[in-house]
Amino acid sequence: MAINHEVNIRLNDMDKAAILFGKFDENIKNIEDSFDVDIVVRENEIRIIGEEDAVGKAERVIDSLIKQIGKNNTITPQDVYYTISMVRQGEESKLSILNDIVCVTARGKQIKSKTVGQRLYVKAISENDVVFAIGPAGTGKTYLAMAMAVNAFKNREVNRIVLTRPAVEAGERLGYLPGDLQEKVDPYLRPLYDALYDIMGPETFQKYMEKGLIEVAPLAYMRGRTLDDSFIILDEAQNTTGEQMKMFLTRMGYGSKVIITGDITQIDLPSTKKSGLKLVTKILDGIDGISFVFLTEKDVVRNPMVQKIISAYAAYEEKRG
Repeated sequence: MAINHEVNIRLNDMDKAAILFGKFDENIKNIEDSFDVDIVVRENEIRIIGEEDAVGKAERVIDSLIKQIGKNNTITPQDVYYTISMVRQGEESKLSILNDIVCVTARGKQIKSKTVGQRLYVKAISENDVVFAIGPAGTGKTYLAMAMAVNAFKNREVNRIVLTRPAVEAGERLGYLPGDLQEKVDPYLRPLYDALYDIMGPETFQKYMEKGLIEVAPLAYMRGRTLDDSFIILDEAQNTTGEQMKMFLTRMGYGSKVIITGDITQIDLPSTKKSGLKLVTKILDGIDGISFVFLTEKDVVRNPMVQKIISAYAAYEEKRG
């Protein structure tokens, strides 16, 4: 590392400084590793040493993180990774639109958009009747849709929440499952239950389920119905056929909002069948009131290693053509 530049940043609030440094100074170490700089902390001052361009980027990351801490009084390691990514692209100014509160869970946890892609997704849901969210695992497609659904329900914008997904096995054959019909389909719908448990709390969720205000059902149950005044979410839509997608979209009644989420890189349909999610991007593109939001590995809010895995698979598939 050629050392030819140095910048000092003064910290006025040591409590915020502790948040910035992270557990065992992990945030500072991540910034050092990302830009190949040395960061020295002495009392209320941070000194960044390294090549001029790298030092400038590290300084912008720290400045952005300090602003985020001032706004939210906290940051996560994922926030640090994302800020580093945005600074590298010269887009750190976009970070100011993040961390709007989408919903508050039963435990008081604030659900926020954590990336620019997620912010655009939440905005699209607010402004459109039909929204398609297409992107890899971990980008918050389903969870944010659930949070928006709970908000709409609490604000009496809709009378019920309907959640559905196709019952397609992910590369495995589970055989004949025991139990009644509900017990047979529950394994496919478990991720939807888990999200609602987290957001609403199990008691509230169960109460609304018993009253029929929340419905969780496999996609096959949607045929022949018209859903008025409902917030409808179709999850794992990449595993629908063209016919199923058309059937689902035409269930929409008056006063309803429809969100369709899926990952076109993880299609579990037989090779002889085409994904309805892939097909619908060509059929409905450009129609007023319908929005397509494409999330990428940059919007992944799980362990940063997930971003690397997704990127590696994408590069492999591109190489295969």
